[in-house]
Amino acid sequence: MSTKTDTTYDIVVFGATSFVGQILTGYLLKSYGIGKDVRWAIAGRSESKLGTLKQGLGPLASELPVIVADAADESALKTMCDQTRVVISTVGPYALYGEPLVKICAETGTDYCDLTGEVQWIRKMVDTYEEKAKASGARIVHCCGFDSIPSDMGVWFLQEKAAETFGAPCQDVRMRVKVAKGEFSGGTVASMMNIAKEAAADPKLRKELANPFSICPPEHRSETRQPSLKGAEFDNDFGVWLAPFVMGAINTRIVHRSNALQNARYGKEFTYDEAMMTGRGMKGRLAAYGITGALGGFFTASAFKPTRWVVEKFVPKPGEGPSPEAQKNGFYDLRFVGKTTDGKIIKTKVTGDRDPGYGSTGKMLGEAGMSLAFDVPAEKQGGFWTPSSLLDGKLYERLTSKAGLTFEVLETS
Repeated sequence: MSTKTDTTYDIVVFGATSFVGQILTGYLLKSYGIGKDVRWAIAGRSESKLGTLKQGLGPLASELPVIVADAADESALKTMCDQTRVVISTVGPYALYGEPLVKICAETGTDYCDLTGEVQWIRKMVDTYEEKAKASGARIVHCCGFDSIPSDMGVWFLQEKAAETFGAPCQDVRMRVKVAKGEFSGGTVASMMNIAKEAAADPKLRKELANPFSICPPEHRSETRQPSLKGAEFDNDFGVWLAPFVMGAINTRIVHRSNALQNARYGKEFTYDEAMMTGRGMKGRLAAYGITGALGGFFTASAFKPTRWVVEKFVPKPGEGPSPEAQKNGFYDLRFVGKTTDGKIIKTKVTGDRDPGYGSTGKMLGEAGMSLAFDVPAEKQGGFWTPSSLLDGKLYERLTSKAGLTFEVLETS
């Protein structure tokens, strides 16, 4: 449970009128109702838009409380945080709009989770506010959407099964995206473009973005070179061609931070990387090279003003997204292979029953907020955590029973 008591609400959804915020709000309403076991409210900067959201949710939402607060108004954010034990934020790009809320949560002891994938912003938040969060008891958990819950909890699950089967962790783990049907959210695209823009102007940031341990505590490092796929490559473990996975840059860092926060539970020389499967033979090879080129072109074009506007014309904007039917028809299938130091191998998979960027992310974020509100012991220290290091098995239970995720062991040898 949260360290705060005597609050009006258990959870406040901040940014409820955003595209993912609307999905999340609808999910919480359907799953937990109003005025039952969970006391929750919606918040945002526009009272009229919040009212429109309630109307769109139907009669069940008529009693849903509303809080008006702007992301830049610290006084309003404090008033909001004083009323709740947990805030779930969907207001991104977080590097542009997210800091004031993290600051207020860290100062007021309010637990917090979001769906950012902006590693440079996470590093800044940890450096700036971790001591305040530890002092107040605020547990802050970034990356509670598709980046990075399936990866972070996927490795957690694999390591749990490795310990049961082999009596030891897997020192090397690889994640491969077998298939993913869905779209990137407009907020995710905006965040990636902002990262490219910032990195182009800051050599120090480019160096940090190349560091797989960039959000780990300074003392946590590895002597083993971390794998990092830069281009098309053949994968002998799965017998397919690979291309870089755009979410790998944040997911690998969250997984390494999880290892660090659990006292190197996966091993001090633990290695991890991610990639996309593109298929077998010449078709798979050509697809791998095509994806590699497209990603390189996107980040290069996003980095510079003359070409950035061209990219913006062809990608979804924040607040835009697929239809409910398209969300329902989306899915993903991630494969993991882990190897122990003595050569034992375990293969697992994680699947989601909605498109990754919207439908599944909304459900995962909702259950992360619920777990933060109801599953974490009050004595658990404040600070900046990851999903698996703080929520572990309780989040796993919620993801599998409510959020449409499956975790499965495929084989051991």
